[in-house]
Amino acid sequence: MFQVSRTPAARLLGAAAVSLASLASLSAAHPAAATGAGAGAVASTGSVPAGDHLTVTVRDAGAGADGTFELYCNPGGGTHPDPEGACAAVERDTRWGQDAFAPVPEGSVCTMQYGGPATAHVTGVWAGRPVDVTYDRRDGCEISRWDRMVPLLPEVGARGRS
Repeated sequence: MFQVSRTPAARLLGAAAVSLASLASLSAAHPAAATGAGAGAVASTGSVPAGDHLTVTVRDAGAGADGTFELYCNPGGGTHPDPEGACAAVERDTRWGQDAFAPVPEGSVCTMQYGGPATAHVTGVWAGRPVDVTYDRRDGCEISRWDRMVPLLPEVGARGRS
């Protein structure tokens, strides 16, 4: 009778798992890379640009600032009031290996000031990565984080006063 050792079978299963994982990572390439379209190119349907796309929902920021806005970058477009400026604001904070939408680091010492009730929720895709982040103005660190994203987020409060 033929006897199968468990060691070779385990090696075979391990090799199959590694091969499958490699194949899965190759097939998970960005859709724009697979079609040869660059950022901002029109998808095959001709209606939705591929690449950087953000949805910004602002509440309690004041008249004319509240609402939900779509933003497409490269080229700038959508319903955002300043698409080119908004894209530039995010691009300015985009660095290799860093998250442009990163939260305030835990343990940060922040001034105890209140910047108002404004909140914003940003979702979508930036630089090929999913975005789902919330902004508010509850302390000095959060106010600074918000202000770095103007004009993606509306300018509110006493910013710019001397």
